[in-house]
Amino acid sequence: MAKDWYESNDQAKNIMERANELLGYKLTDIMFEGDAEILKQTRYTQPAIFLHAVVRYILLNETPDAVAGHSLGEFSALVAAKALSFEDALSIVSERGQAMQDSGLANEGAMAAIIGMPDEKVIAICEQAAQEAMVVPANFNANGQIVISGTVKGVEKAIELAKEQGCRMAKLLPVSGAFHSPLMADALPRLTAALDKATFSDASCNVYANYTAKPTKEAAELKQNVIDQLQNPVLWTQTLQNMQKDGIQDFVEIGPGNVLQGLVKRTLKGVTFSGYQ
Repeated sequence: MAKDWYESNDQAKNIMERANELLGYKLTDIMFEGDAEILKQTRYTQPAIFLHAVVRYILLNETPDAVAGHSLGEFSALVAAKALSFEDALSIVSERGQAMQDSGLANEGAMAAIIGMPDEKVIAICEQAAQEAMVVPANFNANGQIVISGTVKGVEKAIELAKEQGCRMAKLLPVSGAFHSPLMADALPRLTAALDKATFSDASCNVYANYTAKPTKEAAELKQNVIDQLQNPVLWTQTLQNMQKDGIQDFVEIGPGNVLQGLVKRTLKGVTFSGYQ
């Protein structure tokens, strides 16, 4: 994971070594040679994905007209928009990952993907299932693709109802906690404390927030948005739609994979999309 950049580009190597120094452990060892199960622990996954995205962005040497990031990706988007320094953002992401992992261990939860069902119907199913146990929509990823989050009982009940009501697919996801749900409440004080230590600046371009799906450059609002997204759904479908309405036509994904390109393709017509991994 980014090993080729580390070995071939001095700028990339310096950024990654700076991350190792700031974190106090060799994140690059986990990224390059670590056991996959260790890398899947969200306390390592989050800083690894963040570092990968930021290094890729810096190597591109491009200036965006607007940025958006899906969940964790909002922090690399804030770095790209010059609202957060790399150092402050890495510190926040590291604490966020550890806090979310600890919260997941303390409050057993689950997440599931519901495919092929209108948003309104999934929302109604969650409300119905929540009469027995807590479950909420967590990620509005694309039209007909929603992730739900909550207690194990609540998520299982929602899966049962979704299948009964004709969804194309409903399956549990291999995650370590009920992210973007009230079960992340334990992580909030630690995330807030980490954010309070950081310096937020007004962004150099619009940042479309997960929590609102709307653009802002204002420092205080950017900070509040990443607090609010912890326990609330990622409005990615709405974000993409708003970006297109505001005249954005060319979407570039920067990060380890091409999932977001697929979501753009499913959500928007008449736009271009590409990726840099």
